[in-house]
Amino acid sequence: MVELQERIRRYYTAYYRDTLRLPDWAAFVELRQHEEERLERAHVARLQSLLGPEALRGRVLNVGCGTGGFNVLAAEAGARVVGVDESGDAVDICGLKARKAGGSVVQAHAEALPFPDGRFDLVYCFSAIEHVHSVEASIREIVRVTRPGGVIYLHTANAWSCYEGHYKVVWVPFLPRVLGRAYLRARGRPTAYLATLWRLTPRQLARAFRAAGIPRLTLHVNDRPRESGSRLWPVLRWYYALTGVSPFIEIVARRP
Repeated sequence: MVELQERIRRYYTAYYRDTLRLPDWAAFVELRQHEEERLERAHVARLQSLLGPEALRGRVLNVGCGTGGFNVLAAEAGARVVGVDESGDAVDICGLKARKAGGSVVQAHAEALPFPDGRFDLVYCFSAIEHVHSVEASIREIVRVTRPGGVIYLHTANAWSCYEGHYKVVWVPFLPRVLGRAYLRARGRPTAYLATLWRLTPRQLARAFRAAGIPRLTLHVNDRPRESGSRLWPVLRWYYALTGVSPFIEIVARRP
């Protein structure tokens, strides 16, 4: 347990302090050291509210599993859960959790999932699709490893929103990256991580799912705008009210 907590502390300190240089990085590290209760339990509850209490009783793949908080709770709920992540450090931490909670974890890219066709009843991808090298190839692989009749749950930030959730800053929708880098530098933030992120729209994701063989998606609205605590919120709230934009894209898809 001590080893696990120390590994988590180092992993997220490198991310929040060194990569993103968040002013309140220590609070985010603390949050992640208790991610099962403080973050992932709400995600599991949301998933079960959409798909029913039996959603986590079968074979579940968590794409972009990170340090494995969701996996722990999915295993507790009865799932035969497998995590996959491209980060070796994250996979090691997830593996330590799996020794106690159950399940397994594999290091791999979402564009080349090392599983046979139709292997999983549910594929879960939360705040991960924006990090892949190819969105289209990743969704194609996600669909491939989902069994016919199985379900895919995907959650990511909406490019139409006015917030960048990794750097935790108010953002202009579709801001060109060159201007995004200048904006981050003006705020004293490192800029390299911006090049690893996609800002996606519902239309882009729907197109990728259609190309992978799923023509219909169900879009849900859940989380409130993160920028609601900003000083600009009195103006931004009108943007959301007038456009009907949802700050996040939440998709449930069923493989034919």
